Amino acid sequence: MAVTQAGTNLVKLPDEIPFDLAAGLGCRFGTAYHAMRVQARMQPGEWVAVVGCGGVGLSCVQIAIAAGARVVALDRSEAALAAAESLGAVPLFSDDAAVARVHELTDGGAHVSVDALGARVTATLALESLRPKGRHVQVGLLLGDDANPPLPIGRVIGLELELFGSHGLAIADYAQMLEEIASGTLDLSGSVGSRISFEELPEAMAAMSNPPAPGTFGMKVAVW
Repeated sequence: MAVTQAGTNLVKLPDEIPFDLAAGLGCRFGTAYHAMRVQARMQPGEWVAVVGCGGVGLSCVQIAIAAGARVVALDRSEAALAAAESLGAVPLFSDDAAVARVHELTDGGAHVSVDALGARVTATLALESLRPKGRHVQVGLLLGDDANPPLPIGRVIGLELELFGSHGLAIADYAQMLEEIASGTLDLSGSVGSRISFEELPEAMAAMSNPPAPGTFGMKVAVW
């Protein structure tokens, strides 16, 4: 296929990264990388609260752990929490007591919070999990009735919290991400859940319109 402005629109894949691992980098993992490494400005030893442990949320957990942060993962799915725990996070069920448990566990609240799902309730939970001067990164898209949600802005003002939006990954940041993956600093070996034949691809593509299974971290990758 022809690619216009290839010098800008193409990124060379290092030989150390196979195509199946690279399949998830452009959206899910790249989105999480930008949120955690660029917007969140994480420091080693900081507490990070990740709300929503789907593909993007679990990628956020993995990147934060690799950067030396301590992670609390919040979700309502036991499967999602188990997946987050396997990556090194402390799992917490996101019920009405979740905020108090986060503050207790982190000795005053997380330094960084991430809403990786995109809903009023998850964004609020993430904001309320922060300590004074904390940083919130909104990764999940807020759609429908939650497009312009009421949020605890009084808390943002009183505690001088910082709010950041995060969208995708700029092409300039790919080189650093790919270098970390190629060197093994970021280990994506568990990100491929199954490999399917090219003939199975149409059915798999159609199934993507269905809600994702909770805690799904591994992708299906077509091979031929």
